[in-house]
Amino acid sequence: MSYEKPNLKNKYFSDVFNKLPSMEGKTVAITGTTSGTGFVAAQACGKLGARVLLLNRPSKRADAALTDLQTQNSNAGFTQVDCDLQSFSSVREAAKNLHSLCPEGLDVLCNNAGVMALEDIATADGFDVQMQTNHLSHFLLTKLCFDLLEKAANARGEARIVNHSSIARKQVKNLEPAYLQKNGGNLGGNGASMFFSGGRWVRYGQTKLANAAFTACLHEKLQAKGSKVRALVAHPGLAETDLQSTTVKDGGMGEWFTKQLMKMGQSREDGALGILSCIAHPDARSGQFFGPGMGGMFTALKGPVRGYPLEVSYDNPTTRSLLWTNSCAAVGEDFKI
Repeated sequence: MSYEKPNLKNKYFSDVFNKLPSMEGKTVAITGTTSGTGFVAAQACGKLGARVLLLNRPSKRADAALTDLQTQNSNAGFTQVDCDLQSFSSVREAAKNLHSLCPEGLDVLCNNAGVMALEDIATADGFDVQMQTNHLSHFLLTKLCFDLLEKAANARGEARIVNHSSIARKQVKNLEPAYLQKNGGNLGGNGASMFFSGGRWVRYGQTKLANAAFTACLHEKLQAKGSKVRALVAHPGLAETDLQSTTVKDGGMGEWFTKQLMKMGQSREDGALGILSCIAHPDARSGQFFGPGMGGMFTALKGPVRGYPLEVSYDNPTTRSLLWTNSCAAVGEDFKI
């Protein structure tokens, strides 16, 4: 089964990028930069003068992306940091390497990497492969690198944690603890219906709701502490990335349906504007959600990016407590801010 991306044209990227300030003297770490929005964000940060740390699973794709970025931006500093988000031990090793690479602190941690609508399987750590990749490993990475973010914030006035959610957060009503626990392979099976609660898509929706709830937790705790670290979240709309190709190959989306759906989408560059605004926009505030609208599946697919407040569906005491408690238990860390 093959799927060819529709090669959608950029509409908004250049106008936004050209207004962003220099990032010289800053260090940005981004997960998932081999393609898609992560590659675009890394490329943009390099052009703005930042040193960019690329956190990817070791692969030929990661090597090729690093070479491509270095070739396009010969004056920028790009460094590959091995990080397999399906392994907590790999994340811990990556965090150690970040501490060695960032003696003066880390200005931005962008938790971008993600997988979509994969099979109902467990990681070696026992968790759902989507939840561990999309949320739990990012929770662990953020905890282990939080001291670096505080160091940068105290030295240079601010630092940022950027999470990447999705329209799919709207597909589930509530965050459920079972998806954050060691139940990998036993969470609803492999139903592939996006609109009729197929198991693949319910699990994906739970991960994207967790991304947003994690941001709400961080924002509340950072504000209470009076920290200079900001927590922000974005969604890409319906962006043309390799996620669709991977999901079609894995059986989570039909080829014909995907081709029709992506005609309503936008380019990966325009899709990256949410996280890029969170990373670099001078007016981005902690607790903001950047994206092309905040509606459901067919009302926020594409368009200019704006900043919105967090939503009460996950920014509430019950959901914040559930997310934080279960995530700490899952990664075996007491994350205190």
